[in-house]
Amino acid sequence: MAEQLNASEEKILRDSHTKEIDLINRDPKQINEDVVKVDFEDVIAEPDGTHSLDGVWKASYTTFTVSKYWCYRVLSAIFGIPVALLWGFLFACISFCHIWAVVPCIKSYMIETQCLSRIYSLCIHTFCDPLFEALGKIFSSVRVALRKEV
Repeated sequence: MAEQLNASEEKILRDSHTKEIDLINRDPKQINEDVVKVDFEDVIAEPDGTHSLDGVWKASYTTFTVSKYWCYRVLSAIFGIPVALLWGFLFACISFCHIWAVVPCIKSYMIETQCLSRIYSLCIHTFCDPLFEALGKIFSSVRVALRKEV
């Protein structure tokens, strides 16, 4: 029983680092949905009355599409892994700082402010409550009468 538990824990641990990725849908959370979807029609357009030759228009379309496709592939092949390494390092540093510095500081601050709030509450209840109760009793016998004189 213990061996099965250890094997399943080891599988879960291993799976978190060797997670299979979807090679078809590479933007499952659609974070680049409206940012980088740039087609030929989004960049180049000829208004009515100003048209180039049909062959030039087709060649321009093909040139734009193919050059964008291969330029992205070449750039991602050259810089993709180093940039991913830099982003991984950056997010690891941010996570490290958040886990080991930010959260402990916030927790420490919350503990200190809780102590100070108790002291403040004690002072308010000790000094202000009797004062306001006395003022309330003094002014409780005051009667205000409004008269309308004509």
